[in-house]
Amino acid sequence: MFTEEELKDIEGLKRGSDFIEVKCGCTSRKYGDTIGKLRVFTNGQFLISCECTPSCQEEKLTPYDFEKHSGKEGTRKWKNHIWVVMKNKKVPLWRTVLLKYYKHASNGANELTSTLAKRLFHRDEFVRCSRCKKERRFRLRTDEDCRRYHDAAKARKWKCANWPYDKITCKVDEERASRKSCRGCPRSPSCKGCTTCVCFGCFKCRFLDCKCRTCVDFVQNAEP
Repeated sequence: MFTEEELKDIEGLKRGSDFIEVKCGCTSRKYGDTIGKLRVFTNGQFLISCECTPSCQEEKLTPYDFEKHSGKEGTRKWKNHIWVVMKNKKVPLWRTVLLKYYKHASNGANELTSTLAKRLFHRDEFVRCSRCKKERRFRLRTDEDCRRYHDAAKARKWKCANWPYDKITCKVDEERASRKSCRGCPRSPSCKGCTTCVCFGCFKCRFLDCKCRTCVDFVQNAEP
């Protein structure tokens, strides 16, 4: 695939029978660096195994999905936003030799995944504490995230102590207004709501076993 000279400065290089693997990452202004391992296959397919946390199970992400998984704000330009480390510096993929093996035909499933991801994207939402009236952020990236937010939003007496991410109390300050305006829209960091980031109902954020009116109406009217 590549010569030793072409890859000598890239950190984390490993060779397999039909691929090479390198350390990669994507940086979010809010969440910092998300680290992963990029595999470039001889057929031109790109797959990334995420290592953002020890418990992360995302092992075969497309570059688009890895960028989204990292919480990167703004437009989706993974060739610019995903980087590798060369001589202790972060270098975007488009400036490396790796992309010369990227083939759209081999990543056809990637393109479909990207389209679905755009359609099913859910922006961050907030739930207000019934005691202190502070708002707490919920990230709606996975089915579990969506269920956590859904249950919290419909709870009559939800409190800061029920926040699922960390143990907090009402004494903890809520996010600044400037930061709350960034809700993860892939189109624009400060988007106030658009067709890209606002979902009006899907099987990721509506639940068959929930008896609330929103879920019941969606399930009854959803196409088979």
